[in-house]
Order: sequence, then C-alpha cells, then structure tokens
Amino acid sequence: MSARTYLLAAGAFAVGTSAYVVSGVLPAVSAELGVSLTAAGQLATAFALAYAVSAPLLATLAGRWERRTLLLAALGVAALGNALAAVATTYPLLLVGRIVAALGAAAYTPAATLFATALHPPERRGRAVAIVFGGLTLALAIGVPAGTLLGGAIGYQGVFGLVAVVCVLVGVAVRLRLPRMDAPPPVPLRDRFAVGADRRVLTVLAITVFGVVGTMVVYIYVTPLLTATTGLDGATIGLLLLVYGVGAILGNSWGGRAADRFGSIPTLFGVLAGFVVMIATLPVTATTLAGAAIALFVWSVFTWSFNPPVQSLLLELAPAGGLVLSLNASAIYFGIGIAGVLGGVVIDTAGVLVLPEVGAALGLVVLVLLLSLRGSVRRAAQPVAAIPAD
Repeated sequence: MSARTYLLAAGAFAVGTSAYVVSGVLPAVSAELGVSLTAAGQLATAFALAYAVSAPLLATLAGRWERRTLLLAALGVAALGNALAAVATTYPLLLVGRIVAALGAAAYTPAATLFATALHPPERRGRAVAIVFGGLTLALAIGVPAGTLLGGAIGYQGVFGLVAVVCVLVGVAVRLRLPRMDAPPPVPLRDRFAVGADRRVLTVLAITVFGVVGTMVVYIYVTPLLTATTGLDGATIGLLLLVYGVGAILGNSWGGRAADRFGSIPTLFGVLAGFVVMIATLPVTATTLAGAAIALFVWSVFTWSFNPPVQSLLLELAPAGGLVLSLNASAIYFGIGIAGVLGGVVIDTAGVLVLPEVGAALGLVVLVLLLSLRGSVRRAAQPVAAIPAD
C-alpha cells in the first residue's frame, strides 16, 4: 500500500483526534471554565451534530472542487476550529471552536476515502479504505489517551492547540506529497437521500444510531465514570483509555474478518450480545485497576467490531455504496450527539453509575431492530423461480 494512502490516514487521525479528544479532557474543561460535566459533555454533542448535518451538505457543495484542494481546505478548517478551542477562555467560544472543527472533519473524511480509492486498482480499494478509517480508530487508541495524559500538564487549551498543529503539519504534507485529482461527477443532495426509500436501509441506519448512542452515552463520560467506580484519576485513567484504544484497533479488524466469514447479520448478533453483557456489568467489573483494564478492553473489542458488519450489510442492501455510507457516517455522529445530551440528563437525574445500564438497554433495542431486519433480508434474498422454457 502506498505512502500516500497512509498520509490520508494521518489526516483521518488528526480530524478523528479532534472529534474524540474532548472525552479525555471533560474534567479539565469543567474545572477551568466553571461549568458542569453535563455542559462540558455537550461539546461532544455540538461536534457530532455539526458533523452529521454538514457531511452530506459539504459533499454536495464541494462536489466540483479539485480533490487535493478540498483536503487542504478541510484540514485548514479543522486546524482553525481547534485553534479557536485552544484560545477559548469562555464556554461559548469553545463551543464555536468545536463546531468549526467538525465542519473540517466532515469535509475531510469522505474526500480522503474517495482519494484513497482513486489511488488504487479495484482489487485493492477495500484495503485502502480500511487504512484511511484505521486513522480514525488510531485517534481513539492514541489521541484520546494522549489528550488525557497531557491535559494535566498543558490543560485542555494546550491539547486542542496540539491537535491544531497536527492538522497543519498533515496539510503541509498533503500539499507536498499528494497529486492533484479532478473531482468525480457531482451527486445531487436529493440523490444522496434516495436510498431512504428502502425500509431495510432505514432500519440499518436506526441500528447505527441506537448502537452508537448505547456506547457513546458511556464513553463520553467514561472519565468521571471510572473515577466513581475505581477512585482513580489523571494519568492512570489515561492509561486505561489507552487499553480501550488497543481493543478498538483489534475489534475493528476482527469485525471485518468475522463479517466476511460468518455474514453481516450473524456477526452483529454476536457483537451486540457481547456488548450488552460487558457494558451492563461495568459498574461491577471496573472497580479495580486490573478489572477496569480488562472490562474496558473487552467492551471496546465488541464495540468496535460493530461498524464493519454494519457497513457490509449496507453494501449488500444498496450496492451503490458511496451514497448510503455517507448517510451511515451522518448516523454515527448523530448518535454521538444524542449520546452527549442523554448522558448529561442521566447524570443530572440518576448519577453517572446509571449510564452503563442505559447503554445496555439501548443495546437490547438494537437487537430487536436486528431481529426485525433479519426476516426482511432473508425474504429479499430468496431466489426467484426460473420460468420454464416453452
């Protein structure tokens, strides 16, 4: 695989860190700005909702842009948003910075995916896409724990400033190392949503939303949750999040292989069953350092095994995959946005220790949706009887 593909993955790492890093600095934001954890958690909500709404819109508006120029613009906007967050001394300005960073991320990821596929012949494009999205997983595995570990030394402003610098450095490398590339034929926004006429596709998108809410309602607030269950804080929790990130890398790889071997729907049933058990038992299993490390690792493996079979299932239902996968990306970030709000409500009304049970309940909802989908997929897959020859 070419170095250019890994450069595109580095950009995905930069914008992915921009998306996820707030989970590791929530206590610092809360303390330094004098806002509640719930309010700090809404920074993740603002980023996610801005991404969900803007991704299909930006893909259409910038559809005629030369691809390298679009990548540079996206990284520049992401850097600007994180720079605003780095100098923010008030909550409203920090919120604006998060929204601007989300616009850059929403423009970058689809463009980088298309750029990667164009660099390779058809038989290697799947692997190229996996490498680009691996940058997002690596952001969770390294970016978030690093932000947590550095937050104590340089504060949340320093963390966002560092992310801005990474975006700029990747932008310089993109300008120097990637070739110019003409834009593909533009796709009208109306056509992007045409797949919504298929009830099965809508069900899968609902599965994505509820599944993401189920895990992110816990992950966004995982730092205060682990503090409550283990009594640990600071650098130790940063190391625990690193363990979670390692599980994410393994889960992403395993989920794709399992979907190829066992099929998308059987893999999702297994993944969701393991997810529900692990997240429901977090308040019991994550009470010591060793217990928390094991629980977070296994929970992460199941969580990050979820997306590959979902993507495969969508491609089975809608072979014109670019359109439906862009909607799935919006569904992911829409779910993150809901999770931030829901988690804040749960903390304010019932406490942080109730979050895992809420996540498990949402996992059960996803299982019910998957059961309803299995029948319709089987009916659609039934072979049509051949018409006898005269």
